[in-house]
Amino acid sequence: MTGANLPAWPRESVLDRLRGGEEHYDLVVVGGGITGAGILREAARAGLRALLVEQRDFAWGTSSRSSKMVHGGLRYLGSGHVGLTRDAVRERQRLLQEAPGLVDPLPFVMPHYCRQFPGPRLFGALLSVYDWMAGERNHEYLKGDRVLEWVPGLNRDGLYGGTRFADAVTDDARLVLRTLHEAVSDGAEVLNYVRVEKVDRDSGGVKRLHVSNQMNGESLTISANLVVNATGAWTDNLRAQLGAEKTIRPLRGSHLVFPSWRLPAACTISLFHPDDGRPVFIFPWEGVTVVGTTDLDHSLTLDDEARITPEEVDYLLAVVGRVFPDSGVGTADVLSTWAGVRPVVGGSAKDPSKENREHAIWDDGGVISVAGGKLTTFRLIAQDVLAKGLPYLDKLETARSDAPIFQRPSTPGQRPASVSSRQWQRLQGHYGDRLPEVLAAGPLEPVADTDTLWAELVWSAANESIQQLDDLLLRRTRIGLLLPRGGEAVLDRLQALCTPVLNWSAERWQVERNHYLELWRQAYSLLDEGRSAS
Repeated sequence: MTGANLPAWPRESVLDRLRGGEEHYDLVVVGGGITGAGILREAARAGLRALLVEQRDFAWGTSSRSSKMVHGGLRYLGSGHVGLTRDAVRERQRLLQEAPGLVDPLPFVMPHYCRQFPGPRLFGALLSVYDWMAGERNHEYLKGDRVLEWVPGLNRDGLYGGTRFADAVTDDARLVLRTLHEAVSDGAEVLNYVRVEKVDRDSGGVKRLHVSNQMNGESLTISANLVVNATGAWTDNLRAQLGAEKTIRPLRGSHLVFPSWRLPAACTISLFHPDDGRPVFIFPWEGVTVVGTTDLDHSLTLDDEARITPEEVDYLLAVVGRVFPDSGVGTADVLSTWAGVRPVVGGSAKDPSKENREHAIWDDGGVISVAGGKLTTFRLIAQDVLAKGLPYLDKLETARSDAPIFQRPSTPGQRPASVSSRQWQRLQGHYGDRLPEVLAAGPLEPVADTDTLWAELVWSAANESIQQLDDLLLRRTRIGLLLPRGGEAVLDRLQALCTPVLNWSAERWQVERNHYLELWRQAYSLLDEGRSAS
């Protein structure tokens, strides 16, 4: 940030320089999810002149629609992926230490029923290895009714105990945003709503990206020594220009959100679906309860918002009924939904859940593509990508770094009286060194019954390149998932507080409001009765 009045991410300033002539970068990252953000973070730390461009909004795709778990992947250990699990467990521990309030520990409980695999002995043995990887023991067997102390109302038919273990949870979109802030602090630049239309390569190895500003249609050109394609489920689109064959199998994962009072959960309930035996979770997140996820081939266009289907709703409600048979929870209780598309590197497994989740990297003549992998291991993926790019990066001499992802923030001052201890830790985790700016931006009172403060919305509107209302309500904050009807009841106050810093007219606000509410209805609520599923 070069001036006190400039936003943290000065989108127009970067675009003005691009309009003034061809800008050259050491590295351009295409894709604004967690993988792209991690690569930008590592590149900026290494002193590279780096730019990230995202065709929609930051974290618009998979990285705002995951199951929010920062975990080692216990099931991958059970299927023999020891290296993947070891790396993920160690990265989970690193994130817990570096970003408390953004990545937080969460207890898990797996109920054990008669004739259900795995039994407590085998599961306990797996957890012993899991804990050894983490460097601390953190599991126990809950015999008989002890499991009901953790999960009241649990189905008791055939229940003979449970196992408690530990993993972690995050706000995945905010994890992306905090990572981008760290990269920008080290000199990187970011642009959302800028789409790469074509990449050319000259005889000297320089790549030219022909891009379009999605907000006004203008065309611009950027040059770079190295281009990294970190577009996740969209990876094949750019690689096709370079003659590569398709490699990505898009898999959809969908979730239901319930008010916590309607489906209480003090821990994550980990279980296997009674119909097909695949893992499903019921877990607390941001003051609500989430049920997910599905794992289905996604055949619709990737350019439209992924959405849950009626069959997935029934699938997830079936597992709620199995776990809590007396709850009576149904479609009328659903607060919101979300669906995301996982970029799994293509295989031919009949069961999508059995596809390999490890990442893959391809070098198409200085356009390096990366796909697959886990949210938890984004730092290691970024380092692998930069190591692959070394031949194109004269300035980059370091390979892997053990430096922290998130710089330890300076002392944020005294906690305001109106902010709870839980909110205080959450704010520090979400905003790091920018927290004093956030606290000064607006009212320090919660939005309805969420933990989100109005000040967060105002600060984000002024600083985080908000181009559309859904950027603010679905990714910078999660108001659209946490409040009934996408937070429609708070929009009037939001208009009063945020349109002055957004510089939106009353007419622009009305357009944005209508677009957001229709988007929420189409993609984040239950499907209308009678609407056909795809």
